Amino acid sequence: MPSPVPPTRFLPKDIYPSVDIGTCSSPLTKPSFGSTLQVPTQRPQGKVTSRLWSSVIYWKELQCIQSIGSGGFGSVYKAKYLGQTVALKKVKKCTKNKLASRQSFWAELNAANLRHRNIVRVIAATTCMPMDFGDESSVGTIMMEYVGSRNLHQIIYGCEEEPLEPDRWIRCSLDIAHGLHFLHSHRIVHLDIKPANVLVSSEDNYKIADFGCSVQLGTRQETSDIVPYLSHTGGTYTHRAPELLKGEEITAKSDIFSFGITLWQLMTREQPYLGDRHHVMYAVVAHKLRPKIEDQDIFRSEQGSLCKSLLSRCWAAESKCRFSAQELITQLDNLRAEFKNFCSQK
Repeated sequence: MPSPVPPTRFLPKDIYPSVDIGTCSSPLTKPSFGSTLQVPTQRPQGKVTSRLWSSVIYWKELQCIQSIGSGGFGSVYKAKYLGQTVALKKVKKCTKNKLASRQSFWAELNAANLRHRNIVRVIAATTCMPMDFGDESSVGTIMMEYVGSRNLHQIIYGCEEEPLEPDRWIRCSLDIAHGLHFLHSHRIVHLDIKPANVLVSSEDNYKIADFGCSVQLGTRQETSDIVPYLSHTGGTYTHRAPELLKGEEITAKSDIFSFGITLWQLMTREQPYLGDRHHVMYAVVAHKLRPKIEDQDIFRSEQGSLCKSLLSRCWAAESKCRFSAQELITQLDNLRAEFKNFCSQK
């Protein structure tokens, strides 16, 4: 059954479903899957534009549906759709906070109209599901490109550790930074950057996933009936910027803080913090607690000193002191050049 909360409350007007919000059994035009999905949309002014995702899923075209993961957000499935492998995310309705569940579902579509090699592509999303797939506990389903079965967290902390030499973790960091720069240029803040939300393709390409905590900046001032801000308690506490823990304004620099924690994990393959969740959150704000960079071999070299400086800027207490995503890309490019120069001199 469609969500009782209209999508217009959470999405800008050029993204939310309008004339094609109808039931799944009444599709528009079946897309040609070989090209980028284009869905015509009639705007109130009468202009016709194109959207890169659909509010219709052709359920009869889904085959070989198999579960590949589940969690507090719901379940993820791998399937064949019009001959291509896709991922289906069924968002679960939270019994304690139903509004948060619906917000999370529509927040997933904040980046649905964007295309970038380092962002997981949304193909379709709908609140209408057939009885054999949906149930009363589901808010809706999102169809995405299938990137692969692994995420960055599994690579960092897997039982059989894969090599994470500087060349690889810098390349991974650059992929994430390029994805963030693209999002921030469209005024979208992810708000849950962490290794588990970075998917890894078979070609070792890294893509930002899971936009359930994301917001689109600026719309609250521009359109009074849009409420894009989710709870400041969303996201993962180990990666959350101090201004969010204090309930202050969301900015793109919040993602840079989370990126810094993720980069440290890539370099050290350790957990950022140990101890009670609330003690950690308090210490991050009150005592500027950060992951350890002292007494670790990786930070003792000349290149390690550059890494320390980069991390310190990423997780600075004041958001204005952090890099922008574009500055971060420049810093990582410089760091890669330093490591290459060091290796060539060996």
